[in-house]
Amino acid sequence: MQFTPKSASISQLAILLFAACLGNVSLAQNDHHSAAGVLERHGNLDVERAGPTIDAELAQKMYRRGNTYSNLERYEDAIAEYRKAISADPNFSDALRNLANTYYFLERFEEAKPLLARFISLQAETSASLIAAVSTLGELERKVGNYAASITYDLRAIELDADNDSQVHIMANTYNNAGETDMAIQIYQAAAKVMPDNAFFDRSLGRLYEQESRLQEALAAYESAAAKDPDSQFYADLVSGTRSRLGQ
Repeated sequence: MQFTPKSASISQLAILLFAACLGNVSLAQNDHHSAAGVLERHGNLDVERAGPTIDAELAQKMYRRGNTYSNLERYEDAIAEYRKAISADPNFSDALRNLANTYYFLERFEEAKPLLARFISLQAETSASLIAAVSTLGELERKVGNYAASITYDLRAIELDADNDSQVHIMANTYNNAGETDMAIQIYQAAAKVMPDNAFFDRSLGRLYEQESRLQEALAAYESAAAKDPDSQFYADLVSGTRSRLGQ
């Protein structure tokens, strides 16, 4: 077959188009690998590191997909998408919270804890989500006996949720039963500051002080309880009994 100039130009054009297509495929593959590299850079979810936002739009997309999977109860798929969202934006609070919540729901508590801590560290204002995160993290650390960590979150939980007196007694009893009486005392002291009219906190403080043979401090606590509830014969008897023990 003889190639005319016209047929030659058509053949050359076809070759050029084919080469261009190959180039586009190569570029697309490079873009894919580049995007994968962006996510892989933070794929280990080193959530204690305050890293820069890499791709906020991609993070939002992955976050929405994670929510969709979560609503469908496809939790492992949701986890994968939330992780990608955090990889794209390590400071994406909503993704951190939802991933932590998913792990918590699945009872994968050790995986939830660092995410909760990271979420808490990013919050500038008090919110229901912050209160829940602080309270949950304190509870998780208490359950495994990591009291050095839990006490910090528990004290903050009391400050953030000043009307929740039931959590105070749970915290204090846990510490005291574990032999951490000083921590139990810290809990009641913090609670007494945010709920100053609660006489029972003073009574509980007095009991702990008595347990530690700190009678003068116990007397002060009982006197405070009696002053807050002057109609209580029980508190009055605690005051008189402690004074007698001190020889007053």
